[in-house]
Amino acid sequence: MSRKISIAIVLIALAGLLGFGAWTVLFKPSDQPPEGFARGNGRIEADLIDISPRLAGRVADISVNEGDLVKPGDVLAVMDTAELRAQLTRSDAAVASAEAMVGVAEARVAEARARLAQAQSEQARAETLSERDVLSRQNLDVKRTETQLAEAGLAAAAASKVAQERAVEAEIAVRTEIAARIEDATLYASSSARVLYRLAQPGEIIGSGGKILTLINLEDVYMEFFLPATEAPFLRIGDEARIVADIMPDRAIPAVVTFVSPQAQFTPKQVETLTERESLMFRIRVRIPPELVAARQDQVKTGVRGVAWVRLARADGSLPDWPEGLTPPLTTLPPAEPAPPAGS
Repeated sequence: MSRKISIAIVLIALAGLLGFGAWTVLFKPSDQPPEGFARGNGRIEADLIDISPRLAGRVADISVNEGDLVKPGDVLAVMDTAELRAQLTRSDAAVASAEAMVGVAEARVAEARARLAQAQSEQARAETLSERDVLSRQNLDVKRTETQLAEAGLAAAAASKVAQERAVEAEIAVRTEIAARIEDATLYASSSARVLYRLAQPGEIIGSGGKILTLINLEDVYMEFFLPATEAPFLRIGDEARIVADIMPDRAIPAVVTFVSPQAQFTPKQVETLTERESLMFRIRVRIPPELVAARQDQVKTGVRGVAWVRLARADGSLPDWPEGLTPPLTTLPPAEPAPPAGS
C-alpha cells in the first residue's frame, strides 16, 4: 500500500511540474515590451565637474562641504593671492615708470623738432647768401649737413617715443595678466550642482590642475542604455522617453532622447539579455528635463538603476500612445515626505 501511495505522490508532483511548465509557456504574459516600444537597463547619471586651480598655490578657503547644493556663481574656494598682489603692486609701479618715460620721449621729440626748424632756417639763409656769393660753398655744405643731422635726430626721438609707448603697453599687459591670475584664484560654480567630494583643506598646497572639489552637475541628469540595431534606427533625437527607477517602480519619469549613437558597437557588459548580447548595439541617452530636476534637486540621486522606455516610429512616422503605466502622473518629481517629529 505504501508503495502505491509513494507512486501516486510522485505522479501528482510530476503532473504539477508539467502543468506549471505548460502555463508558463502558454499563458504567462511575455516579458517583451509592447509592440512599438523598446527599453533598456541603465543608471541615472550626471556628469562630474572637477574644481581645480589654474595655477599652483596654497588653498586659502573652501566655502562648501560635501553634500552642499550650489548655484551658478557661488564661491566654492579661494586660493592664497598674497604673492600675486605683491606682484601686482610692483607691476603698477612699472606701468607708472613706463608712462613717465613716454613723457620724457615726447619732450625729446619736441626738442629735436625745434633743432630741425632752426637748422632748416639757417640753411635757407645760407642758400640765399651763397647765391649772392656772400657765403662760401663750404659753409653752405655745413648748414645742409646740420639740417640732415637735425632730421635724423627728430626721427630717432620719434622712434624712441614709439618704443616707450610699446613699453607701457607691455607693462599694462603684465599687470592685466597678474590681475587675471588673482581673479582666477577665486573658484566659482558654473552650474547648479551638488558637492560630491571635498579633496583638499585650507592651507594645503595644490598643484596646477589639482582637484579641490568634485561636483555632480544637476543641470544634465540622464540615463544611458543600449538598443539593438533592429530598433535604434526607429528612434529620433527629441522623442519622448520614460524612466522607471527601481526605487520608484510605480512612477514614470518623463525624459527626452538627446543622443542616438551614429555608430554601432559591440554589446557592452551591462546588457543582460542573451538575445541582445548577440547583436550590435547603439548607445542611447535620454535626459530628464532640467526644470523637473530643479524642482527637486534635494531628491536627485545618481547611480540609481532603472529602465528607460522609448517609442519606435511607425512606417508613416507616427508614434504609438504611451500605455497608462508609463504616463507620468506629475510634471515634477514626487514631493518629499515630511520629516518625522523629533523624538519619534
